[in-house]
Formats: sequence, structure tokens, C-alpha cells
Amino acid sequence: MKEQLEEIRRRALDELTDGASDQQIEAVRVRVLGRSGELTEVMRGMREVPQAERPAIGQLVNQIKRELEERIEALKLRLRQGALERSLAEARLDVTLPGARVPRGRIHPVTQILERMLDIFVSMGFEVAMTRDVEDDFHNFEALNFPPDHPAREMQDTFLVGGGLLLRSHTSNGQIRVMEERKPPLAVVCPGRCYRRDELSVRASPMFTQIEGFMVDRVGRITMGHLKGVLIEFLRAFYGPETGVRFRSSYFPFTEPSAEVDIHCLLCKGAGCRVCKHTGWTEILGCGMIHPNVLRAVKLDPEEFQGFAFGFGVERPALLKLGVDDMRLFFENDLRFLAQFPSLAGGAA
Repeated sequence: MKEQLEEIRRRALDELTDGASDQQIEAVRVRVLGRSGELTEVMRGMREVPQAERPAIGQLVNQIKRELEERIEALKLRLRQGALERSLAEARLDVTLPGARVPRGRIHPVTQILERMLDIFVSMGFEVAMTRDVEDDFHNFEALNFPPDHPAREMQDTFLVGGGLLLRSHTSNGQIRVMEERKPPLAVVCPGRCYRRDELSVRASPMFTQIEGFMVDRVGRITMGHLKGVLIEFLRAFYGPETGVRFRSSYFPFTEPSAEVDIHCLLCKGAGCRVCKHTGWTEILGCGMIHPNVLRAVKLDPEEFQGFAFGFGVERPALLKLGVDDMRLFFENDLRFLAQFPSLAGGAA
């Protein structure tokens, strides 16, 4: 038995030379040290060895096993080091070269415009409240004076998601949510995403950003004059003190009286272009005094409370502010376009 073990060791070490390949090393390991290897077979035959010789044989088996494992590990380490040296020599890696510069990301220009708008409203005393994108029919339509058979529902083609829910078509749902939870006086703006079944075009998108604003207090404290003052102050703070602003009477189910607000087109300076439909004016927002039915829907008595509301998209004002003539550019994620607006912070927006 001892002679057999010495022969196993001699043959294995003869094969585990300094020039042995990884495949040769693995072959020796499996043949000698594997689960069905030569040393394992010797150990299985130990019952045939005389009782007095078994300790010596067992010690020899363990010695050979350790010796071969150490030799195999040393050869594998040498092979790994050699492979690394060859790789470094072939790649000619210069570790003194500076690393590649990773371009810094930027906030999207529409997001920067939104933040600038909110900063103006906050400076005027408004509070920012975030509300939900997925809404129910009551908060998106019924509470805003859109009964089921009201023809005004045809003004908006809504994304329905099932279970009585929908993707909100305007941020006016925020007006209802806030007034349900809190009592006047209130001065709040609600920014968020809105969704309508519109075709993406120069001036429209099926997904867009909107800001809903409203102010509610006791009867007599909030008037149409306050509404005009707030909006003119906001528009001139955002676009510049010389911005031309006009109010036109209009209709919305949730306000009465209602108005639309235009500003002098900043792209063509009033000469007429495709963005302003060659009129020299661009519609910016809709507004009006909150309809009594809306107040009743949130358990407020219109004999005691009144207020105004306004709502506008962010992308269209961004077109004018940034001098862009196609809304689709904001959604194409072309880095060459987006890189033109590195920072609009600090009042530059």
C-alpha cells in the first residue's frame, strides 16, 4: 500500500511541472484528488490494511494530498500572474493617462420652467400642493360642474383606465382635493402631468404639464380684479415687465365668469408665426371665478365663500420663453437640443 501511494505521488509530481498547462493541472487534480480519484480509492481499501499499519498509511495519504494541493495552487497562481502580465503587455495600458470625463446630466428644460413658475407663485404667497395623476370621475369631472350628460365633456377626450378611474385631463382635480381636506382661506397651486387623446404636434401633446392655481376666502375678499392682478403680475415676472397681456371672455364649466388670457407672441414680436397662428397673440391660460356648483361639491356655501381659479400648461409658455417653435422637440430626448439649456435657475428662466 505504501509503495502504491509513493507511485501515485511520483507520477503526479512528474506531470505537475512548471510548464504544465491549466488543462494538464486540472486533469491531475481530478485523477488523483477527485471524488473517484486514486487517493480516494486507496482510502476505500484501508480495511484490508493491517490494524497496526493504518495510522501510518492514513498519515501518508494526507501528506500526499496536502503536497499535491499546494503544488496545484502554486501552479495556478503562476498561470494567473502570467496571463495578467501578457494582458498588460498586449494592451499597453498607460495608467498615467487621465480618466475619461463623464458628461454631467441636466434638468430637463420643461422641468426648469415649471420650477421657475412655482418659485414666482410661492413668492406671491401661494402654497404648492401635489395631487394624483390617476383620478376618479367625481374629482376630475362631476365636482367641477361636468355632469354625465354635460356637453362640455366633449371638450376633452379622456384616457379611461377601468374601474371607474381615468388619467386626469387637467390639474383642476387638485382644486377639489385640497378644498375637500382644508377650509379657506386658501392660496394654492397644483402642478402635475395631464393626459388627453391629442395628436403630438407643434402646439399640442397627449401628455403635458399643467399648473392649477386657486384662491378662496370669504365673500367680498376675492374678486375678478384680484385674479387679473395675480395673473398680470405672474406673467410679467416670468416673461418680462413689458409683456403685453389681454383678457378675453370665454367659457369653462367650473368658472363663472370665465376668461382666457393671451400674451403678445414672443417668437414673432406680433408679426405672426405658426406658433401664434399668425395673430401676434398666444393663448396662455384659462381662468375665472370659481363656479358656485364647484364650491357646493366641496361642502362650501357660495353665499359665504368665493374665489378664483386658473390653469395653464407649461410646455407652451416654455416654447415662448426659450424661443422654441416646436413642442415635439421637448419629448424627442435629443441631447443636442437639450444641451442648449444647461441652466435656467436663479431667475434666468
